[in-house]
Amino acid sequence: MMKFLALCFFVISLISIPIAEARIRHYKWELKYEYKSPDCYKKLVITINGRTPGPTILAQQNDTVIVEVKNSLLTANTAIHWHGIRQIGTPWFDGTEGFTQCPILPGDTFVYKFVVDRPGTYLYHAHYGMQREEGLFGSIRVALPDGESEPFAYNYDRSIILTDWYHKSSFEQAVGLSSIPFQWVGEPQSLLIQGKGRFNCSAANPPMKADVCNNTNPECSLYSTTVVPGKTYRLRISSLTALSALSFQIEGHNMTVVEADGHYVEPFVVKNLFIYSGETYSVLLYTDQDPARNYWVTTNLVSRNATATTPPGLAVLNYYPNHPRRSPPTIPPSGPMWNDVDSRFNQSVAIRARKGHVYSPPATSDRVIVLLNTQNRVNGKTRWSVNNVSYDIPHTPYLIALKENLLHTFSQTPPPEGYDFANYDIYVNQSNTNATTSDAIYRLQLNSTVDIVLQNANMINPKNSETHPWHLHGHDFWVLGYGKGKFDPINDPKKYNLVDPIMKNTVPVHPYGWTAFRFKADNPGVWAFHCHIESHFFMGMGVAFEEGIERVGKLPSSIVGCGETKHLLKP
Repeated sequence: MMKFLALCFFVISLISIPIAEARIRHYKWELKYEYKSPDCYKKLVITINGRTPGPTILAQQNDTVIVEVKNSLLTANTAIHWHGIRQIGTPWFDGTEGFTQCPILPGDTFVYKFVVDRPGTYLYHAHYGMQREEGLFGSIRVALPDGESEPFAYNYDRSIILTDWYHKSSFEQAVGLSSIPFQWVGEPQSLLIQGKGRFNCSAANPPMKADVCNNTNPECSLYSTTVVPGKTYRLRISSLTALSALSFQIEGHNMTVVEADGHYVEPFVVKNLFIYSGETYSVLLYTDQDPARNYWVTTNLVSRNATATTPPGLAVLNYYPNHPRRSPPTIPPSGPMWNDVDSRFNQSVAIRARKGHVYSPPATSDRVIVLLNTQNRVNGKTRWSVNNVSYDIPHTPYLIALKENLLHTFSQTPPPEGYDFANYDIYVNQSNTNATTSDAIYRLQLNSTVDIVLQNANMINPKNSETHPWHLHGHDFWVLGYGKGKFDPINDPKKYNLVDPIMKNTVPVHPYGWTAFRFKADNPGVWAFHCHIESHFFMGMGVAFEEGIERVGKLPSSIVGCGETKHLLKP
């Protein structure tokens, strides 16, 4: 009898506990080409409901997000990737053309539906060609359920996206990258902070007419964010640059880093935050400076010697009650040196999981894949390659091809899992005459633990190695370590951080260096892993992972219709 009463009391207690109900967040978007002047230069950009950046998606953990996307681009296909959302159980809505879906055709409406299962700062952006750099991107902000709190306190929450900006269209750039002779995209004309920048129209050569470039256009007035003195602000800083690595700083203020890619960071203080394309950070800013003036917010190029061609991005930290358009009385801070690799490397090493929020990685891995990043010439074209294989996106998406047994639509020859470690000199520009192109995929055992080692090397140009931010779809991974020079497979794994590694979805590999991470192949689907620099992925710097395809459920009919999936369309 006592046991029965205890059970009844337990059940009644459970009923009395308030349970946060997951909600449905519904968005209706229309994509259009429109003339805009985000940096004072008028060009065609892709807008979402007339805006770029697009609307911020606001949700709480475990909510379902539904986005109806109408493609009104008239002559262009599209697809939207939900960057950092793992798509557990919905791999077909990852939004990666050629991997998980056919593109959305002009005039069509495509419905994405997925669960945001973790709080944090994420992004969305185009994943078709090099379309992201046309302005099709925005923020995703996922809050904790009601009644739960972050391990840090703040008064206000703001999202800021950093981008670089080209005046040439992505179509022009793609043609140049595919041509013989090779035509590089060059450095961006501007850096934008939350979609606003300032290109110097009067200094353009040749001169530009006022209806093309006009510095008095209110559309390109600098972004200004208003703050109240004596408060703490959570700034969610994200980068969706097409090419550039950046530093971000706020004149006269320190920033405390507390989140990276949706995971809590053991707090550390920076004056300059280094950030690479595809990364998101939360920093805490305390407004403790002289409230009688405004302050510069700046972003600068690092890693590339382009300071003479691309000016810093500028915005204003507006201390209330100063006018938001009131310029600070100082010149903008200069930012760090572009070639200060050590400072950037040290920040990468400093990022650890926050105490009390450490998710321990498996102690060992089942498989190690080493990916050598090089630049090659394949059939006369300049390409990026991984282990001497330059990646091609297939016309028939992998997810559909594997589920429908259309294996002839992509190469069945397994891609290489390493390179000639003993003989390859990463500091010398190699001829790499045996480089090839392929659309083969890495087949991973479901629930296995995989180590990836990214190895950077010299490009075609002598004495040149670039920073590459690599993004993994469908997963978070533990960052085990960074190193300088060539990875040592015997000794370097002994130095891995298995105690408090941060989990991320995007990670840089520094010039002439290596980066190692570990992940569980526990999300059935086909997932892209690629350099997040638009031109580099377009030129072949990526791979594909498949795991547990037999566990993937029935595919929605909306993702088919291209390549050899046309016959799957219902009449």
